[in-house]
Amino acid sequence: MNSTFMLDGEEVPFTPGQTVMQAAAAAGKYIPHLCWHPDFAAHGSCKLCTVKIGGRFATACTVRAAAGQEVDNHTPELTHKRRTLLQLLFVEGNHFCPSCEKSGDCALQATAYEMGMLTPHFDHFFPDRPVDASHPDVLLEFNRCIMCELCVRASREVDGKDVFALSGRGTGSHLIVNSESGRLADTDFAATDRAAAVCPVGVILKKRVGFAIPIGKRTYDIAPISAQPAGDPDTGNKLEETP
Repeated sequence: MNSTFMLDGEEVPFTPGQTVMQAAAAAGKYIPHLCWHPDFAAHGSCKLCTVKIGGRFATACTVRAAAGQEVDNHTPELTHKRRTLLQLLFVEGNHFCPSCEKSGDCALQATAYEMGMLTPHFDHFFPDRPVDASHPDVLLEFNRCIMCELCVRASREVDGKDVFALSGRGTGSHLIVNSESGRLADTDFAATDRAAAVCPVGVILKKRVGFAIPIGKRTYDIAPISAQPAGDPDTGNKLEETP
């Protein structure tokens, strides 16, 4: 028999070694997240999955579940903190949802709706991040990167290619391509790579299949992110599939 912990007053079962996030996802409970992915080791960078365990803040993707834990996930305090983190992500990049091909299938946008984010609040940074259209099958729109490193991990751990990396520090951090020229075309990246489908926003886009699913009929247009199958991280890439 599995042990249990309390999540917002409800019992959630877990198996030894599972994190709070893993157990919650398996039970169909939504904890906001962007950098967590069930196929990869926890990264803990976005901090959106921060919860309160026994009155202390902790990231649900890194803390092991334990019998008798009392975890607060949906509280006004946590919603406010998560909303602030989302606002910072929006102003640190260039996110123009109405004109973005990923609108309606973007986890960042969907999470902002979920957290009731109405404005960016902070001044926009407007970083200079040129688009890389050099690859015959894939476009890189660096302006939308949120530094989750999912593409970095997928390329390294699944594809065995190490195509992507993060460079710089602080507000100067940015995604780079591991080639002498810095161009995606000068790597062995393929549109069939796992890294091509794992981005939660609109950085990695397959060419010639844009808007195959019209806006208004996409994943998060139909149901909010909290109502999606827990731990279904590649949902937001369905628009890039051919009809």
